[in-house]
Formats: sequence, structure tokens, C-alpha cells
Amino acid sequence: MSTRQRLVLTLLLGAQFMLAVDFSILNVALPDIGHALGLSLGGLQWIATAFALPAAGFTLLFGRVADLFGRRRMFMAGLLLLMIGSLAGGLSNGQAMLLTGRVLQGLATALATPAALSLLTTSFPEGPLRRRALGLNGALMAAGFAAGALFGGVLTQGLSWRWTFLVNAPVAAVLLVAAPVLLAADRERSRVRLDVPGAITVTGGLLSLVYGVTQAGHVGWSDPVALIAIGAGVLLLALFGLVETRAAEPLASMRVLTRRTVGWGNLGGFTVFAMETAMVFLLTIYLQNVLGYSALVTGLVFGVPGVTAAIAGVVGPRLIGRIGAHTSLVLGLAVQAISNLALLALGTDRGTGLTLVLVTSAIGFFGHVYGIVAFTVTATSGLPDDEQGLATGLTTMSQQIAFTLGIPVIGAVAAARTGSSTAASDLLSGMRLAIGVDVALTVLVVVLIAFFLLRAPRRTPVS
Repeated sequence: MSTRQRLVLTLLLGAQFMLAVDFSILNVALPDIGHALGLSLGGLQWIATAFALPAAGFTLLFGRVADLFGRRRMFMAGLLLLMIGSLAGGLSNGQAMLLTGRVLQGLATALATPAALSLLTTSFPEGPLRRRALGLNGALMAAGFAAGALFGGVLTQGLSWRWTFLVNAPVAAVLLVAAPVLLAADRERSRVRLDVPGAITVTGGLLSLVYGVTQAGHVGWSDPVALIAIGAGVLLLALFGLVETRAAEPLASMRVLTRRTVGWGNLGGFTVFAMETAMVFLLTIYLQNVLGYSALVTGLVFGVPGVTAAIAGVVGPRLIGRIGAHTSLVLGLAVQAISNLALLALGTDRGTGLTLVLVTSAIGFFGHVYGIVAFTVTATSGLPDDEQGLATGLTTMSQQIAFTLGIPVIGAVAAARTGSSTAASDLLSGMRLAIGVDVALTVLVVVLIAFFLLRAPRRTPVS
């Protein structure tokens, strides 16, 4: 890489790491926030929902808008919005201001994440350099999610819960100053019209679907409001597909949406994120509620597999260069499934349980990041630069929806067996059932991708 490419990569990876940290940094601080602002358990759940709704609902729209109106503009707008939202949350004196700040952070993620990823894919030519950049991106993303919990615990315990918001502001300001210096100016494009019906249906559909699943995770899957929202989301997304086939200037080109690499790649990416996010949730419950470890120790435990995640970010691109992105996606998912399968042996002995968690998580995180890199390469390769915003918007959307669906769905499976019991034996019984479902779903996707993607003719090379 040239010196300028290294600086551009540092800028974009710094932004992606910060956005990943922002996703998880509040989790440990929630009890303190509730006590300070008088939020009930339901109110605390809305802190997560206020972020997830805009982050997942607007990402595809903003990814395509970046293609049409400028990626650097969208990236900088996202950083500015993140800084404002972080200040609003950190300085809030009431529930409304805090939730407003969290909504702005979610919108900032929807703006900046696909723009940063498309800037990365267009800044490096398809091949070894792009794979290396995407490998580092995947490693830092996984590290950011793990580091968020640790940072949240340290900041909350050492300073105040407000710093879980405020810490973003100075970092975003530095990146905002560096962006116009390092990133090439957006090219002037001929006048284009935004596909308004497509934008309304896809955004409304995603918002409704994410809200319905989140509501079901909070109050139960028989809740009529949740079921109506999920049904409306599915209907609007189906209508979006119909609108796009007839639009003169579609928001999402059906030529891109129907590519095998895009469709199967995003299914693989969704599974990678959803199933491993759910597994981290289950292991967090296991370490604290079954083995009795503190939140800080639990955060440190997940820091150890972060090392293998970093190794995967370096080694993964080289493996992809040798065996291809499609095969690598299958292998990454398979490694993740096998490591999770071993967790069926979890028990109540602290030493054995902790060792098993550390070993399987180290292996699983390697497969997780390897799968992330392979998924991103698969779903964005072979597309022209003017469609990279759409492609990265789709990958970001898969990621955000996976985060939203993974925990409620797998958590509901565990709860179906556990019920309201807090006994260690009952918790373990529910967790084993949930782990089994997690592994079964991952294996199913591995088989489907292996059959339909590996056997299909590859339209474009991966290197």
C-alpha cells in the first residue's frame, strides 16, 4: 500500500471500530443509566431499540444514497451526527434527551457504516489489497464489539455512565477533520432522481420488521403488536421488490439483488453475525448467572478470543486468495458451527466451564471473522464502483438485522425450556437447547451455500 492508502485505511478502520464499540458499549452501563434517570426495565430496553431501529431501517437507503450523492459527504454527515448524538446522550438530563441521542447514534451508524465500507472497497482495487483491507476491517469490527463491553465497564465504574456516550465525541471530531484531507472529493454526477416509492417501502418494511422482532423479544412472541409489525414489515418488503421491478431508476437494482454472490453471500453474512451474536449473549448469561463471574470478568473473558479474531483478520485474506471467497465463507461458518457444538458440554464446574468457553470462543471467533471477511468479499466483488454503496448497504443491513434478530430468536428458544426459573440446572437446559438450534441453523446455511454457490458458475473472479 502507498502511504496515502495506509492513511485512508487507518481513517476508515478507525471509524468502523468506533461504530462497532458504540453498538455494545452501553450494555454494561444500563443499570446505572436506569438509576440516574429513573428508567424502568422497559425504558432500558428502549435504549437498545432506539439505536437498532434507525441503524437497521435506514442503512440500505443511505448506502444507495451514498452512490448517488457522494460517499464522502455521507461518511462525514454520519460522523457529525454521531458526535451530536453522543453529546446529547452524555449531557442528557432526562429520558427524552437520552433516547434522542441514541436515535441519532443509530442514524449515524446507518449513514457512516455503508459509506465507510464502500469508500474502502473503492479505494483499493479488487484483489489482494482489497482482501487485506477487508480482513483488517473484519478483525477490528469483531474487536470493537468485544471491546465495547470492556470499555463500558471501565468507564462506568471509573468515571460515569455518561462517558459511554461522550467518549465518541472527540474521536468523531478527529475523524471529521481528517476525512476531507485524506478522502478524495466526491465526483459530480449527472442529475439523478431518488426512487421515493422504493425508499419508503424498504425503509418502512425494515423499521416495522426490526420493531416487531424487538418487541417480541421483550414481551413475547405471542404479542399481537409484534406480530402485526412483523407481518407489515414482510408485506412492505415484498411490495418493495415489486416496486423495484417497475421503477425507471430503482433504489436497488434487481440485477444486483438477484446475483448469486449477493444473495447467498448476504445469507452467509447474516448467519455469521446472528448466530455468533446470540452465542455471545448465551455465554454471557452462562458466565454470570451459572458460574457466578462478575460483569467485568466476563468482559475480560471475551477479550481473549479477540486475539484469534485479530489473527483471522490477517490470515483470512491470504486463505481467501488461495481457495476463494465462496469456499472460505463455507469454511468460516463450519468452524463457527463446530466450535459452538462443543458448548453442549457446558456444566456447573467453574474451572471446566471457563476453560471450555475460552477454547471454543477462541476457535469460534477465528471462524467468525474469517466468515465476515469472506462474506464481504463475496457480496461486493465483481460490481462496478457506482454500485458499491448498494452492495455495502446490503452487507451492513444484513449485519444490523442479524444483530437485532439473533438474540431475541435464540433467547426465546432458551426461555421456552427455562421458563422463569433461575436455577443453574434449568438455565443450562435452556441454553443447551438454544445452542443446538444455533448450530443446526448454521449447518443448514452451510449446506445451502455449499450446494447453490460453490456448484454455481462464478461470474466474476475473487482475485
